[in-house]
Amino acid sequence: MKMGLVPKLIIAIIVGILIGMYLPLWVCRTVVTASGIFSTFLKFVIPLMILAYVTMGIADLSQGAGKLLIITVILAYGSTLIAGSASFLISNSLFPSFMSPDALAKIQATADKSVASYFSLSIPPLLDTLSAVVMAFMLGLCLSSMKGKEIGMSLYNGMKDFSGIIDKVLNHVIVPLLPLYICGTFVDMTYSGKTFTILGILWKVFLVVIAMHLCYIVIQFIIAGAFSGKNPIKLIINQIPGYATALGTQSSAATIPVNLKCAEHDGISAEIRNFVVPLCANIHMCGSMITITACATAVCMMNNLPINLATVVPFIMTLGVAMVASPGAPGGSIMTALPFLYMIFGTEAGDPNGPICAIMVALYITQDSFGTACNVSGDNAIGVVVDAIYTKWIKA
Repeated sequence: MKMGLVPKLIIAIIVGILIGMYLPLWVCRTVVTASGIFSTFLKFVIPLMILAYVTMGIADLSQGAGKLLIITVILAYGSTLIAGSASFLISNSLFPSFMSPDALAKIQATADKSVASYFSLSIPPLLDTLSAVVMAFMLGLCLSSMKGKEIGMSLYNGMKDFSGIIDKVLNHVIVPLLPLYICGTFVDMTYSGKTFTILGILWKVFLVVIAMHLCYIVIQFIIAGAFSGKNPIKLIINQIPGYATALGTQSSAATIPVNLKCAEHDGISAEIRNFVVPLCANIHMCGSMITITACATAVCMMNNLPINLATVVPFIMTLGVAMVASPGAPGGSIMTALPFLYMIFGTEAGDPNGPICAIMVALYITQDSFGTACNVSGDNAIGVVVDAIYTKWIKA
């Protein structure tokens, strides 16, 4: 039987808890060792993933009508920033009531307890994270303006092929092994006594995050309807097939064909929907940003790490760019976010190989369907606005 990633992760969490509760230490250490090896490989792949996807995302942004491209990018980036900032403010207000001092004390008491692996491998990344980001921006911006003009298409095609290779690695190695990674995390957490304290808190976090997704979708369509003169309720009803498809696929890219049909029902012109929907599938990450920011806030509170708007906003601004063209596969956004979590958690706690980042992956993946559905729904809200601008001012 084929099973989606979320059911696999739920099973991995349950299996990890059971192993940590009932099986001997040598079994726990074996699972943790396998999870640690995967974590090392993940750390090696992350800079390559940033280089591939961000380079191609920026390089492809030159394809489209100039003014509409700029307007669309500004709307998508602005929406992502607003979503993340609102998520932090709401999470910062509500989450403390979910987390009693006793629960936090229990988490702190288990902070230094962990299951040691039998051995570890050293696989140094070819690039550090910052170098990968800078190089991706440099290559992307130059390719977007020079390809086919001042230079040929060889480098562009080479980066496109490289992106395809990384996509293959992500889909056939990283994503399939995520359950092992999460299972190892929960074996360690359960054996050291963290699991039930954390899970007793986080079910309320899930409900708040999903509610924020739905509210943000409604707000976007209300604004789009007011700007375009269209009925926002009808726009929301038209979006239901795209929302449902995204819940099932967990992929903005896989939802593009259905989302184009939704955009057609919204009355968005063919030239605009064919441009905006595929573009926003790669650059508009409002739902993902809501989830990542909320989960990061919850993790900081659970581990007594300081967090405030001054640290969150630079993180959101950086991630809003870094997530451009993040993989269409489930979990792509959190994989792109991993190397930047140090901006919130600090250098030590923000280690992509560490347990705190592993908890972030677990929290995010279990809600990834709803974040993706929020992303693609917002894409069509932006499409309605861009189409209205095009019709009223540019085409006229």
